[in-house]
Amino acid sequence: MNKQEIKTRILNLREELNRHNHNYYVLAQPEISDFEYDLKMQELISLEKQYPEFHDNYSPTQRVGSDISQEFTQVTHKYPMLSLGNTYSEADLIDFDNRVKKILGDEDYEYICELKYDGAAISLRYIDGKLKHAVTRGDGIKGDDVTENIKTIKSIPLSLTGNNWPDDFEIRGEIIMLKEDFNRLNNERIESGEATFANPRNLASGTLKMQKASEVAKRPLNCFLYHLTGANLPSNYHYSNLQTAKHWGFNIPSVIEIKKTITKVFDFIHKWDKEREGLPFEIDGIVIKINSLEQQKKLGFTSKSPRWAISYKFKAEQVTTKLLSIDYQVGRTGAITPVANLEPVRLAGTVVKRASLHNADQIELHDIRIGDMVFVEKGGEIIPKIVGVDKSRRNPTSKVLEYIKYCPYCGTELIRKEGEASHYCPNETSCPPQIKGKIEHFISRKAMNIDGIGQETIELLFDNNLVKDVADLYELRYEDLISLDRMAEKSVKNILQGIEESKNTPFRKVLFAIGIRYVGETVAKKLSQSLKSIDKIANSSFESLVAVDEIGEKIAGSITEYFSKPDNKKLIERLKKHGLNFEISEDEINKDEVLNGLSIVISGSFEKHSREELKELIEKYGGKNVSSISKKTNYLLAGKNIGPSKLSKVQKLHIPIISEDEFIAMIKSE
Repeated sequence: MNKQEIKTRILNLREELNRHNHNYYVLAQPEISDFEYDLKMQELISLEKQYPEFHDNYSPTQRVGSDISQEFTQVTHKYPMLSLGNTYSEADLIDFDNRVKKILGDEDYEYICELKYDGAAISLRYIDGKLKHAVTRGDGIKGDDVTENIKTIKSIPLSLTGNNWPDDFEIRGEIIMLKEDFNRLNNERIESGEATFANPRNLASGTLKMQKASEVAKRPLNCFLYHLTGANLPSNYHYSNLQTAKHWGFNIPSVIEIKKTITKVFDFIHKWDKEREGLPFEIDGIVIKINSLEQQKKLGFTSKSPRWAISYKFKAEQVTTKLLSIDYQVGRTGAITPVANLEPVRLAGTVVKRASLHNADQIELHDIRIGDMVFVEKGGEIIPKIVGVDKSRRNPTSKVLEYIKYCPYCGTELIRKEGEASHYCPNETSCPPQIKGKIEHFISRKAMNIDGIGQETIELLFDNNLVKDVADLYELRYEDLISLDRMAEKSVKNILQGIEESKNTPFRKVLFAIGIRYVGETVAKKLSQSLKSIDKIANSSFESLVAVDEIGEKIAGSITEYFSKPDNKKLIERLKKHGLNFEISEDEINKDEVLNGLSIVISGSFEKHSREELKELIEKYGGKNVSSISKKTNYLLAGKNIGPSKLSKVQKLHIPIISEDEFIAMIKSE
């Protein structure tokens, strides 16, 4: 191709990839597979590298983010980014409506009702149809310029489509993370031995402030946009402006309704208070706005918030109970998690006795002390959390809580690495809960899947000095086990058989099982497919590891640190001698990609395969096994006794349902 043809090809690829991004991340209507998308992206990356004269800051290739550390500069908002007044009371909304009537007099008016997204507020400025700045709320006057991080969010257009957009305008919205993505990230952190994130809002907000855009790109952030501001807007009505903005490529929420009276507003509030749990994202209330921009001007602003809008916040079910004591749990990686022991109290249908305190920072933030009356909520309606202290009921003799300095199990002095929220016990080889935790992880279903051994059995083996590490499992003998309490002959045979059968576990699972910090299931799979053996992984330099897809500096550092320790090397050698798989087999290499890019949900019970075997097959043939139904789900793999809620949802979204036999035929077709 000559230069002009190359330029044309680059422009066409950019336009095509931008369209596919919009179809996938905004409309949830993908036209091509992930594999086809990746091929086009790789072609564009290659062409842009070869021909730097055609570089464009707004190319879809810029969404991967830079590894260069950023210092956020402060940018003044062209229009102040004020916060809304909040209320939990319908009486306050009636007062709000009366104030609107008083100022507008005889004018007719209408409200726009929107969901109040629980995320991080953002303002995007576009000049000549190109993203100029992305700025956080900050103090409302100035905010942090997080443009490079925002560019990684694929639901935000870098350049606009359509026409008739103003030369210079701002559009505001909320950076969020879907519940499914949040839960997946937390599960990966649990697998990697890391502390979990508290909630999607904090994770979204914290991700926006990360110093490397390349790390932000690894987090599945999304964005809903809900307010245009600027001169020469297309309409004098808020609702119409948002509908027009959809055609420019913006991700405008589908749940926006016009209501003529405050009574109709209440109907909207009541509906979503009941239905919010079924949403794929977190909301904490409803936003009510006057639709007419002219009337918004008449109503004006207070010093802190607009008089033409208000937010109604849903009441989280909250109880007060007494904090009796705090336990400090030690995980398999040595991470310390403080757990509050509470006077039993009923909350959201269950009796709550314990609540996570996350880390020392959270305890200090709320000034939590033993004996306090604390406020407890269920975060996301699932996990109990302490959200504050009733200091009016505090005992005047109470003392500020001192976070522990030494491991409660082995007495080793705790450490806290720079930039990390958790304290750690560094005594990996002799701290009892770390040893037992590593063995529990090793034998777990997603790792070595050793039948016949559970937490109680590990406790028994450890207490009788039969196992001090995972390699000791392969040295257990019949006579060692049969003499133990509660060990019958059948149990012993099951344990020994399970241990022997685990030697057939594929390399990627063995790598996950040995418990290198930050190496979860996905990372273990990437490493095994890229480097093929434990020896190559162990001997790889930091730079070589970072070059592997999805392996960042934190993971690479953890791997090099693990293999720098003689005890770990000895452990691997012992496991090798017992016959475990430490290199990839031909069967593990994904040669067949018939399910590439397809997301499949499994529900029900099956005759020919276990659910775990079906998950393995989905991954083997290049698909994604996902836990919940969404617009992005391609198939529901259904067995007997399928969950009624899943069945209803797939029918509503017109997602194809396939049987076990149809699935097997699909992957076997050549």
